[in-house]
Amino acid sequence: MNRLARFAGFGKHDEESANSAVLTEDVAVEQMNAEELREPIIEALRTVQDPEIPINIYDLGLIYRVDISPVGDVSIDMTLTAPACPVAGMMPIMVKDAVSRVEGVGLVQVELVWDPPWSQTNMSDEARLQLGLM
Repeated sequence: MNRLARFAGFGKHDEESANSAVLTEDVAVEQMNAEELREPIIEALRTVQDPEIPINIYDLGLIYRVDISPVGDVSIDMTLTAPACPVAGMMPIMVKDAVSRVEGVGLVQVELVWDPPWSQTNMSDEARLQLGLM
């Protein structure tokens, strides 16, 4: 730092905040059990709608796997109703954003997979009922 900056007091606040950070107490953060996160994550997934079918992606059966680590990191395998889906690039981002908003969730990784291919048998009974398939 040059003499003029020192004279004007620049950098003083940085030193003070660094010193005060040392003096602060540790705050206990409650960590949720991985299984306690499962339901809020599923609810978050249900907020993401398929743009072509008016059903959420979870009930459509597009979510194949949700793994939750002990520290709250989430890994998701999902598929789409068709490989040529116009939102193929956006859907994983929408899923990641929705799950990231869940309190207690750490890093979120979404993998788009094509095996096994999606079929109507993946859909929940509620989704089939909404689409008149039951």
